[in-house]
Amino acid sequence: MRKIKGYVRFLQEEKVAYGELQGNEIHELTGSYFVSPQRTGAVYDTSQVQLLNPCLPSKIVCVGLNYPTGEDLKISPDPLLFMKPTSSIIGPDEKIIHWPEVKELTFEAELAIIIGQRTHRVSIEEAEKFILGYTIANDVTARDLQRVDSQWTRSKSFDTFLPLGPIIRTDMSWENIRIRSWINGELYQDGNTHQMFLNVPYLISYISQIMTLEPGDIILTGTPGGYGGLMKAGDRVDLEIEGIGRLTNSVIAFQE
Repeated sequence: MRKIKGYVRFLQEEKVAYGELQGNEIHELTGSYFVSPQRTGAVYDTSQVQLLNPCLPSKIVCVGLNYPTGEDLKISPDPLLFMKPTSSIIGPDEKIIHWPEVKELTFEAELAIIIGQRTHRVSIEEAEKFILGYTIANDVTARDLQRVDSQWTRSKSFDTFLPLGPIIRTDMSWENIRIRSWINGELYQDGNTHQMFLNVPYLISYISQIMTLEPGDIILTGTPGGYGGLMKAGDRVDLEIEGIGRLTNSVIAFQE
């Protein structure tokens, strides 16, 4: 079996570090993945460390309605874009908070693109050269607030509303990847990236005409099947993307 290759950000004995992943081995790096990473010589097994959210982006650009069904089949070639703040990011096994302002808390399993180098006004043909890799994203949403507002910022931006991880997979293609999600073991989503209306190179090129993407920036590519389902305190949510692994988080109620 081919070993998984990629990058991780991890906590080991109270030290946060970046590492190059080969199978179950993490080779610690002197810096991040983006500026001439060099191995320090330290090697850890994934069981020895706590995996964190895998990168610290300057921005997260999200694509809505990119797996069209029913009336959405007439979707425009201009993607529906929105942003999530960096303060919404959490890592694997961290808690999603059910804030008191939210009545309907939902999740969305998404393939996330991690940008590897400064990207500005690139063509569709060149776009994939600017990708570092892919990870799993959970676009947590206050569905009731989304229905009320004319735009999506409030419903998408609460703290803890963007679990990411567990790794950045660098040796895979975005095409024909299975995406699944579960609440407490019950399957809610089972889709595939081949169902995307606007594909990965198109999205990178389109977004880069509007804004410069910096190393570590994230593009969320949309979710199959609308959304995963309603969550409540005590629920466990698992997202799985073929080739990357599984991202698990649980939900807790807000406490003063």
